[in-house]
Amino acid sequence: MSRAGQPKQLIPLINGKSLIELAFDRLTGLIEPGQRYICAGQTHEPAIREIFPQLPGGSYLAEPMGRDTLNAVGFAAAVIAKTDPNAIMAVLTADHLIEPVDQFVQMLEQGFELAESQPQTLVTFGVTPTHAATGYGYLQLEDSITGDARQVSQFKEKPDAATAGAYLKAGADQYLWNSGMFVWPVKTLLACLERYVPENFAGLMQIAEAWGTDDQQKVLEAVYPTLEKISVDYAIMERAAADDAVTVAAIPMQITWLDIGSWPAFAQTLEQDEQANTHTAGRHLLMDSKRNQIVSQDPEHLIAMIGCDDLVVVHTEKSTLICHRDQAEKIKKLQAQVAEQFPRHA
Repeated sequence: MSRAGQPKQLIPLINGKSLIELAFDRLTGLIEPGQRYICAGQTHEPAIREIFPQLPGGSYLAEPMGRDTLNAVGFAAAVIAKTDPNAIMAVLTADHLIEPVDQFVQMLEQGFELAESQPQTLVTFGVTPTHAATGYGYLQLEDSITGDARQVSQFKEKPDAATAGAYLKAGADQYLWNSGMFVWPVKTLLACLERYVPENFAGLMQIAEAWGTDDQQKVLEAVYPTLEKISVDYAIMERAAADDAVTVAAIPMQITWLDIGSWPAFAQTLEQDEQANTHTAGRHLLMDSKRNQIVSQDPEHLIAMIGCDDLVVVHTEKSTLICHRDQAEKIKKLQAQVAEQFPRHA
């Protein structure tokens, strides 16, 4: 369902709203619309501006191509710093479901207060693990900093099942899921970027220097594709946690948090029938079938199943996916093969 021209963040999956709309709505009362930026691909700008016609012209940061999270975050920080070098910036990904929103806003406010009062601090948000997840990174916690905030000693990559089980057993006082959301002074973030990844920093500063001038697009398209493709966790956060010049703080989020990165994760947002099946299909008929997930974009198309358990079935106009729930993490690999062999379906 998610394609090159329509990523999952733009699909109206949740009660007719897209994930990016929900992310935007969460900021009501905390961050004024004129201080919100969206960083996404150039090809997605028309679709996103259709969703947000009120978005100011300079608030869409259009990446010529994806260069992973470090450059998306650094791009935004560099542009913001040009007009407000003392800004405190939040990074909020648009593929999460978060409830209740008012508690989330309170935690964001706490993050802003911490970054303002201790400007050499990079704030992240941790989620209490509910199971031994292998699809998330983890934060290893140390001493208390202030309020609920704890110092992060290490960022842990996505673990294997045994390691994830050990993290879960150790408890939320030692390990939290890494939510991928941050608050920091742009000065501190850019200083870390210059120290840890100087070539990327130089390129982003070149883009920022041209921003708002007649050369903006030319410089962006020339420089951005040359930046090393690397994640913000690996390039900044893991190194900052071991750097005495800065502090990495985690604020535990006592909320319901879902990273909608897979179909099984999306299923958690849906009601189950008596056999633990979930669906967003207009017409379906299940016989002797349990724990299945059915998604369809065509309300007239009937999906019927007999004796099927633990399957994900997704029907779209161009293609149909059938996979076991336990194999859902392989869909990205499958999608790459589809793009290679059946490009018009990618």
